[in-house]
Amino acid sequence: MSFAFLFPGQGSQAVGMGKELAETFPEARAVFEEVDEALGQTLSALMWDGPESDLTLTANAQPALMAVSMATMRVLEARGLKLAETVSYVAGHSLGEYSALAAAGSLDVGTAARLLRIRGDAMQSAVPVGKGAMAALLGLEFDEAVKVAEEAAQGEVCQAANDNAPGQVVVSGHVAAVERAVEIAKARGAKRAMMLAVSAPFHCALMASAADAMADALANADIRPPVVPVVVNVLAAPVTDPSELRSRLVEQVTGTVRWRESMQWLTSNGVTQFAEIGAGKVLTGMMKRIERSATAQAVNSADDIDTLLQGLSA
Repeated sequence: MSFAFLFPGQGSQAVGMGKELAETFPEARAVFEEVDEALGQTLSALMWDGPESDLTLTANAQPALMAVSMATMRVLEARGLKLAETVSYVAGHSLGEYSALAAAGSLDVGTAARLLRIRGDAMQSAVPVGKGAMAALLGLEFDEAVKVAEEAAQGEVCQAANDNAPGQVVVSGHVAAVERAVEIAKARGAKRAMMLAVSAPFHCALMASAADAMADALANADIRPPVVPVVVNVLAAPVTDPSELRSRLVEQVTGTVRWRESMQWLTSNGVTQFAEIGAGKVLTGMMKRIERSATAQAVNSADDIDTLLQGLSA
Protein backbone atom coordinates (compact mmCIF):
# COMPACT_ATOMS: atom_id res chain seq x y z
CA MET A 1 0.00 0.00 0.00
CA SER A 2 1.37 3.38 -1.00
CA PHE A 3 0.08 6.91 -0.36
CA ALA A 4 0.14 10.20 -2.31
CA PHE A 5 -0.93 13.67 -1.23
CA LEU A 6 -2.70 15.83 -3.83
CA PHE A 7 -3.15 19.60 -3.80
CA PRO A 8 -6.11 21.37 -5.44
CA GLY A 9 -6.07 24.08 -8.09
CA GLN A 10 -8.15 27.10 -8.99
CA GLY A 11 -11.89 26.60 -8.79
CA SER A 12 -11.77 24.98 -5.34
CA GLN A 13 -11.85 28.34 -3.54
CA ALA A 14 -14.83 29.31 -1.40
CA VAL A 15 -15.45 32.08 1.11
CA GLY A 16 -14.80 30.72 4.60
CA MET A 17 -12.12 28.24 3.57
CA GLY A 18 -9.47 27.70 6.22
CA LYS A 19 -11.33 29.68 8.90
CA GLU A 20 -12.10 26.66 11.10
CA LEU A 21 -8.48 25.56 10.88
CA ALA A 22 -7.24 29.01 11.92
CA GLU A 23 -9.66 29.19 14.84
CA THR A 24 -8.79 25.67 16.02
CA PHE A 25 -5.06 25.31 15.44
CA PRO A 26 -2.29 27.87 16.09
CA GLU A 27 -0.12 26.16 13.44
CA ALA A 28 -2.75 26.90 10.80
CA ARG A 29 -3.19 30.46 12.00
CA ALA A 30 0.57 30.99 11.67
CA VAL A 31 0.46 29.98 8.00
CA PHE A 32 -2.27 32.49 7.17
CA GLU A 33 -0.33 35.20 9.01
CA GLU A 34 2.82 34.28 7.08
CA VAL A 35 0.98 34.54 3.74
CA ASP A 36 -0.59 37.87 4.74
CA GLU A 37 2.84 39.22 5.64
CA ALA A 38 4.49 37.89 2.47
CA LEU A 39 1.86 39.58 0.28
CA GLY A 40 1.45 42.75 2.34
CA GLN A 41 -2.29 42.07 2.29
CA THR A 42 -4.83 40.63 4.72
CA LEU A 43 -5.67 37.85 2.29
CA SER A 44 -6.99 35.78 5.20
CA ALA A 45 -9.76 38.33 5.83
CA LEU A 46 -10.78 38.09 2.18
CA MET A 47 -10.74 34.28 2.38
CA TRP A 48 -12.97 34.18 5.43
CA ASP A 49 -15.32 37.10 4.83
CA GLY A 50 -15.27 37.66 1.07
CA PRO A 51 -16.53 39.13 -1.12
CA GLU A 52 -16.45 36.04 -3.30
CA SER A 53 -15.88 38.16 -6.41
CA ASP A 54 -12.54 39.36 -5.00
CA LEU A 55 -11.51 35.93 -3.73
CA THR A 56 -12.16 34.46 -7.19
CA LEU A 57 -9.70 36.87 -8.83
CA THR A 58 -6.79 34.78 -10.03
CA ALA A 59 -4.18 36.81 -8.14
CA ASN A 60 -6.04 36.17 -4.86
CA ALA A 61 -7.36 32.65 -5.42
CA GLN A 62 -3.96 31.15 -6.19
CA PRO A 63 -2.08 32.11 -3.00
CA ALA A 64 -5.26 31.62 -0.95
CA LEU A 65 -5.64 28.01 -2.03
CA MET A 66 -1.96 27.34 -1.32
CA ALA A 67 -2.42 28.86 2.15
CA VAL A 68 -5.27 26.48 3.01
CA SER A 69 -3.28 23.49 1.79
CA MET A 70 -0.23 24.48 3.80
CA ALA A 71 -2.27 25.30 6.90
CA THR A 72 -3.68 21.77 6.71
CA MET A 73 -0.18 20.35 6.25
CA ARG A 74 1.18 22.25 9.27
CA VAL A 75 -1.60 20.89 11.47
CA LEU A 76 -0.89 17.35 10.26
CA GLU A 77 2.81 17.84 10.96
CA ALA A 78 2.09 19.22 14.43
CA ARG A 79 0.09 16.06 15.09
CA GLY A 80 3.10 13.92 14.22
CA LEU A 81 2.88 13.36 10.47
CA LYS A 82 6.24 13.20 8.70
CA LEU A 83 5.69 13.55 4.96
CA ALA A 84 8.71 11.54 3.83
CA GLU A 85 7.65 8.63 6.06
CA THR A 86 3.98 8.83 5.09
CA VAL A 87 3.70 9.36 1.34
CA SER A 88 5.59 8.19 -1.70
CA TYR A 89 4.71 11.14 -3.95
CA VAL A 90 2.97 14.51 -4.04
CA ALA A 91 1.21 16.21 -6.95
CA GLY A 92 -0.79 19.40 -7.43
CA HIS A 93 -3.27 20.52 -10.06
CA SER A 94 -1.94 23.64 -11.84
CA LEU A 95 -1.29 26.17 -9.04
CA GLY A 96 -1.52 23.17 -6.68
CA GLU A 97 1.94 22.19 -7.90
CA TYR A 98 3.29 25.12 -5.85
CA SER A 99 1.41 23.79 -2.80
CA ALA A 100 2.88 20.35 -3.43
CA LEU A 101 6.38 21.83 -3.61
CA ALA A 102 5.83 23.79 -0.39
CA ALA A 103 4.51 20.68 1.36
CA ALA A 104 7.59 18.74 0.19
CA GLY A 105 9.95 21.41 1.46
CA SER A 106 11.06 22.76 -1.93
CA LEU A 107 9.51 26.19 -1.34
CA ASP A 108 8.85 28.05 1.88
CA VAL A 109 5.31 29.35 2.35
CA GLY A 110 6.18 33.02 1.85
CA THR A 111 8.05 32.31 -1.38
CA ALA A 112 5.18 30.18 -2.70
CA ALA A 113 2.70 32.96 -1.90
CA ARG A 114 4.77 35.62 -3.66
CA LEU A 115 5.33 33.41 -6.71
CA LEU A 116 1.62 32.66 -6.95
CA ARG A 117 0.74 36.34 -6.71
CA ILE A 118 3.12 37.03 -9.62
CA ARG A 119 1.70 34.04 -11.49
CA GLY A 120 -1.90 35.11 -10.94
CA ASP A 121 -1.24 38.71 -11.99
CA ALA A 122 0.75 37.61 -15.05
CA MET A 123 -1.85 35.07 -16.19
CA GLN A 124 -4.67 37.57 -15.74
CA SER A 125 -2.91 40.32 -17.71
CA ALA A 126 -1.55 38.07 -20.48
CA VAL A 127 -4.72 38.35 -22.56
CA PRO A 128 -7.14 41.30 -22.76
CA VAL A 129 -10.51 40.61 -21.15
CA GLY A 130 -12.91 39.12 -23.68
CA LYS A 131 -10.20 37.86 -26.05
CA GLY A 132 -9.70 34.41 -24.53
CA ALA A 133 -11.94 31.60 -23.29
CA MET A 134 -12.03 28.04 -22.01
CA ALA A 135 -14.58 25.28 -22.52
CA ALA A 136 -15.21 21.87 -21.03
CA LEU A 137 -15.64 18.96 -23.43
CA LEU A 138 -17.33 16.11 -21.61
CA GLY A 139 -17.61 12.63 -23.02
CA LEU A 140 -14.66 12.86 -25.40
CA GLU A 141 -11.34 11.21 -24.65
CA PHE A 142 -8.18 13.30 -24.67
CA ASP A 143 -6.91 12.31 -28.15
CA GLU A 144 -10.28 13.17 -29.67
CA ALA A 145 -10.39 16.48 -27.79
CA VAL A 146 -6.94 17.36 -29.17
CA LYS A 147 -8.23 16.74 -32.70
CA VAL A 148 -11.26 18.94 -31.98
CA ALA A 149 -9.00 21.74 -30.76
CA GLU A 150 -6.74 21.45 -33.81
CA GLU A 151 -9.71 21.59 -36.18
CA ALA A 152 -11.22 24.54 -34.32
CA ALA A 153 -8.04 26.62 -34.28
CA GLN A 154 -8.18 27.83 -37.91
CA GLY A 155 -5.14 30.02 -37.47
CA GLU A 156 -6.00 31.02 -33.91
CA VAL A 157 -5.00 29.37 -30.63
CA CYS A 158 -7.05 26.44 -29.37
CA GLN A 159 -5.37 23.84 -27.20
CA ALA A 160 -6.23 21.06 -24.80
CA ALA A 161 -5.46 22.81 -21.50
CA ASN A 162 -6.56 20.28 -18.87
CA ASP A 163 -6.77 16.51 -19.24
CA ASN A 164 -8.59 16.07 -15.95
CA ALA A 165 -10.16 12.63 -16.10
CA PRO A 166 -11.51 10.18 -18.68
CA GLY A 167 -14.03 12.08 -20.80
CA GLN A 168 -13.27 15.36 -19.05
CA VAL A 169 -11.03 17.69 -21.07
CA VAL A 170 -10.84 21.50 -21.04
CA VAL A 171 -9.73 23.48 -24.10
CA SER A 172 -8.35 27.01 -24.04
CA GLY A 173 -7.56 29.76 -26.54
CA HIS A 174 -9.09 32.60 -28.52
CA VAL A 175 -12.82 33.05 -27.93
CA ALA A 176 -13.95 32.29 -31.48
CA ALA A 177 -11.73 29.20 -31.70
CA VAL A 178 -12.99 27.83 -28.38
CA GLU A 179 -16.59 28.48 -29.47
CA ARG A 180 -15.87 26.51 -32.65
CA ALA A 181 -14.43 23.70 -30.54
CA VAL A 182 -17.68 23.50 -28.57
CA GLU A 183 -19.71 23.06 -31.76
CA ILE A 184 -17.28 20.57 -33.29
CA ALA A 185 -17.22 18.54 -30.05
CA LYS A 186 -21.01 18.34 -30.03
CA ALA A 187 -20.95 17.13 -33.62
CA ARG A 188 -18.34 14.52 -32.66
CA GLY A 189 -20.59 13.08 -29.98
CA ALA A 190 -19.56 14.89 -26.81
CA LYS A 191 -22.13 14.41 -24.04
CA ARG A 192 -21.76 18.09 -23.15
CA ALA A 193 -19.60 20.91 -24.41
CA MET A 194 -19.86 24.26 -22.68
CA MET A 195 -18.03 27.52 -22.25
CA LEU A 196 -16.59 28.08 -18.78
CA ALA A 197 -16.86 31.21 -16.67
CA VAL A 198 -13.13 31.92 -16.36
CA SER A 199 -11.22 35.18 -16.37
CA ALA A 200 -8.49 34.14 -18.83
CA PRO A 201 -7.50 31.31 -21.20
CA PHE A 202 -5.11 29.38 -18.96
CA HIS A 203 -2.62 26.71 -20.06
CA CYS A 204 -2.33 27.64 -23.70
CA ALA A 205 0.04 29.56 -25.97
CA LEU A 206 -1.77 32.84 -25.18
CA MET A 207 -0.11 32.67 -21.74
CA ALA A 208 3.37 33.12 -23.24
CA SER A 209 3.96 36.47 -21.53
CA ALA A 210 2.96 34.92 -18.19
CA ALA A 211 5.45 32.11 -18.76
CA ASP A 212 8.15 34.72 -19.34
CA ALA A 213 7.19 36.47 -16.10
CA MET A 214 7.40 33.20 -14.20
CA ALA A 215 10.76 32.37 -15.76
CA ASP A 216 12.08 35.66 -14.35
CA ALA A 217 10.48 35.15 -10.95
CA LEU A 218 11.53 31.52 -10.60
CA ALA A 219 15.11 32.25 -11.68
CA ASN A 220 15.64 34.02 -8.36
CA ALA A 221 13.52 31.71 -6.20
CA ASP A 222 15.12 29.34 -3.70
CA ILE A 223 13.94 25.89 -4.78
CA ARG A 224 15.29 22.98 -2.74
CA PRO A 225 15.10 19.23 -3.47
CA PRO A 226 11.70 17.91 -2.31
CA VAL A 227 11.66 15.32 0.46
CA VAL A 228 9.47 13.15 -1.80
CA PRO A 229 9.20 13.22 -5.62
CA VAL A 230 6.72 15.65 -7.18
CA VAL A 231 4.71 14.26 -10.11
CA VAL A 232 4.63 17.34 -12.33
CA ASN A 233 1.73 18.40 -14.53
CA VAL A 234 3.54 18.75 -17.85
CA LEU A 235 5.36 15.40 -17.67
CA ALA A 236 2.96 13.18 -15.71
CA ALA A 237 6.15 11.83 -14.12
CA PRO A 238 8.12 12.46 -10.91
CA VAL A 239 10.83 15.11 -10.61
CA THR A 240 13.20 15.87 -7.73
CA ASP A 241 15.89 18.07 -9.32
CA PRO A 242 15.36 21.75 -8.40
CA SER A 243 16.52 23.09 -11.78
CA GLU A 244 14.10 20.81 -13.60
CA LEU A 245 11.29 21.70 -11.20
CA ARG A 246 11.96 25.36 -11.99
CA SER A 247 11.78 24.81 -15.77
CA ARG A 248 8.67 22.63 -15.53
CA LEU A 249 6.86 25.32 -13.53
CA VAL A 250 7.54 27.75 -16.37
CA GLU A 251 6.46 25.22 -19.00
CA GLN A 252 3.28 24.55 -17.02
CA VAL A 253 1.92 28.07 -17.67
CA THR A 254 1.38 27.38 -21.38
CA GLY A 255 1.35 23.57 -21.23
CA THR A 256 -1.36 20.98 -20.69
CA VAL A 257 -2.18 19.90 -17.14
CA ARG A 258 -1.83 16.15 -17.63
CA TRP A 259 -3.75 15.22 -14.50
CA ARG A 260 -5.34 11.99 -15.74
CA GLU A 261 -1.97 10.67 -16.86
CA SER A 262 -0.32 11.83 -13.63
CA MET A 263 -2.83 9.89 -11.55
CA GLN A 264 -2.51 6.86 -13.82
CA TRP A 265 1.28 7.01 -13.39
CA LEU A 266 0.82 7.01 -9.63
CA THR A 267 -1.62 4.10 -9.59
CA SER A 268 0.54 2.09 -11.99
CA ASN A 269 3.46 2.64 -9.62
CA GLY A 270 1.74 1.22 -6.60
CA VAL A 271 -0.16 4.17 -5.12
CA THR A 272 -3.54 3.02 -3.87
CA GLN A 273 -4.49 5.78 -1.42
CA PHE A 274 -4.81 9.50 -2.02
CA ALA A 275 -5.50 12.46 0.24
CA GLU A 276 -6.52 15.83 -1.21
CA ILE A 277 -4.95 18.38 1.11
CA GLY A 278 -6.73 21.74 1.09
CA ALA A 279 -9.94 23.37 -0.06
CA GLY A 280 -12.77 21.42 -1.67
CA LYS A 281 -12.87 17.89 -3.03
CA VAL A 282 -12.51 18.36 -6.81
CA LEU A 283 -9.48 16.07 -7.11
CA THR A 284 -11.14 13.40 -4.98
CA GLY A 285 -14.03 13.36 -7.43
CA MET A 286 -11.68 13.16 -10.41
CA MET A 287 -9.85 10.20 -8.85
CA LYS A 288 -13.09 8.24 -8.71
CA ARG A 289 -13.34 8.64 -12.49
CA ILE A 290 -9.67 7.88 -13.13
CA GLU A 291 -9.18 4.79 -10.93
CA ARG A 292 -12.19 3.40 -9.12
CA SER A 293 -10.14 0.95 -7.07
CA ALA A 294 -8.15 3.78 -5.47
CA THR A 295 -9.15 5.26 -2.13
CA ALA A 296 -9.35 9.05 -2.05
CA GLN A 297 -10.32 11.43 0.74
CA ALA A 298 -10.54 15.21 1.04
CA VAL A 299 -8.74 16.70 4.05
CA ASN A 300 -9.61 20.30 4.96
CA SER A 301 -11.24 20.28 8.41
CA ALA A 302 -10.39 19.18 11.93
CA ASP A 303 -12.55 16.07 11.51
CA ASP A 304 -10.89 15.25 8.18
CA ILE A 305 -7.47 15.57 9.80
CA ASP A 306 -8.50 13.18 12.59
CA THR A 307 -9.85 10.69 10.07
CA LEU A 308 -6.65 10.77 8.00
CA LEU A 309 -4.36 10.37 10.99
CA GLN A 310 -6.45 7.54 12.41
CA GLY A 311 -6.27 5.77 9.05
CA LEU A 312 -2.52 6.22 8.84
CA SER A 313 -2.01 4.78 12.33
CA ALA A 314 -4.34 1.83 11.80
